Amino acid sequence: MGYKRLFIWVEGEDDVRFFNKVIKPILDKKYNLVEVIAYARMATKKIDGFLRSIKAMKAEYIYVTDINDAPCITAKKQQIQSQLKNIAKDKIIVVKKEIESWYLAGVGDVESEKLKIRSFRNTDSISKECFDNLIPKGFDSKIDFMLEILKCFSIKIARQKNKSFRYFTNNYICCCKVNSDRSI
Repeated sequence: MGYKRLFIWVEGEDDVRFFNKVIKPILDKKYNLVEVIAYARMATKKIDGFLRSIKAMKAEYIYVTDINDAPCITAKKQQIQSQLKNIAKDKIIVVKKEIESWYLAGVGDVESEKLKIRSFRNTDSISKECFDNLIPKGFDSKIDFMLEILKCFSIKIARQKNKSFRYFTNNYICCCKVNSDRSI
């Protein structure tokens, strides 16, 4: 078996935090190297060059993007492909609506009560602004709140509450053996 590498491209630091805490520990069991890279402040040309290099070294990659205001997942993927010439459509994962929806998806009823936030049955339409409005007064910052969520995050619950998270785990996580606290 050869040296297996996976590069996970994510938009910003909130995404990096999420993927490093929730996703990377699981994928570390499948790959020799898993690297999470924030692309929001990178030039398109640099990202495209890096994607070309990843292909040349026969490594794998995933490119994660929020749907934002795109009318559908297909349109968002086409938008990304028009910007990045070296990206494959099947490597693009579209988060509905934004990464904050994935954070909230993994919070169960008991944890919601402890965090002093309402519980959600479905987080597909949660935006950054909605998430920000949920932050209880006891937290110093959005980052502080996100870190608390990650301490109690359940992949199993998140799969039930968010379609794009379920799609992601079905396609990239389910084949990996995971321990009981991160079981799916």
